[in-house]
Amino acid sequence: MGQVIIRNLDDSVVLKLKKMALRESKSLEQFLRDQLSETAMRDREGFFEFARGMRERCKPIDIDPTDLIREDRDR
Repeated sequence: MGQVIIRNLDDSVVLKLKKMALRESKSLEQFLRDQLSETAMRDREGFFEFARGMRERCKPIDIDPTDLIREDRDR
């Protein structure tokens, strides 16, 4: 498991985070772990949604290239 150390957070920010954690009956560390995990997964879901959309827009078409070549030669 990785670790992250965040230095120089304003005391008021830390206090607000502690209050938020307390409201959820969690330690500050667990609260932050949950928040970071949720944010990272949301970003991942956004990527997967984008990829699904691209896949839909780029579906292969069922055109026989032979017909296109014939059509081009007949011009």
